[in-house]
Amino acid sequence: MGKRFFIGLVGFLNILVWVGCNTTDEKFISEGSIEYAASVTDQSNPMASMAPSKMTIKFKNNMSCAEMSAGMGLFSTSFISNPEKKSLIQLVKILNKKFSMVMNEADLKKENELFNVEIIPSKVTKLIAGYKCEKATVHYKSGDYTDFDVFYTKDLDIKNSNFANPFYMIDGVLMEYQMTKFGLEMKFTATAIKKEDIDDSVFQLPADYKQISKEEMNTMLLGLQ
Repeated sequence: MGKRFFIGLVGFLNILVWVGCNTTDEKFISEGSIEYAASVTDQSNPMASMAPSKMTIKFKNNMSCAEMSAGMGLFSTSFISNPEKKSLIQLVKILNKKFSMVMNEADLKKENELFNVEIIPSKVTKLIAGYKCEKATVHYKSGDYTDFDVFYTKDLDIKNSNFANPFYMIDGVLMEYQMTKFGLEMKFTATAIKKEDIDDSVFQLPADYKQISKEEMNTMLLGLQ
């Protein structure tokens, strides 16, 4: 009886270990997509009506492409991040006009330093889209903006996912966070993560997009207000 109980217990533990490892392997993915719900924190902002209600990030080989659209597809923008090349490409489509803007490592460093933030870690965790996420507080040293919390996970196989954004100090994939641009503050929360094949063309600069400078891009986007 004791021997049978011991053998049964070992078998049960083996099943638990196998299931645990299998679940972890399935979730620790390096290629797929993340869906986010997007919302504007201040609806009185002139650009609030142009803001998207969701965002999709496609990722593969540590590269990512964040895609958003609004106005029933009349306006769309994408951000292609390549940590190996230390570059960020922004694509903007307004009606039938297409524009692109490329930032290198020096450009990104200068841009991110403007936010002047400090990341304060914590031991608080919560589950978002089925993934365990750690909490950190973003503190603006200048005091221009109110502090807010972000949640990130280390359970996705994506390295240097934040190198091109103001949260580059965070070692993990952002699952809930806020961003402010042109005075428009938006909150993003991950709702689903899917393992799927992503075509390499997603991370390439399309030939039919006219390349413009950062200043020209900002002027154009500000003109939409």
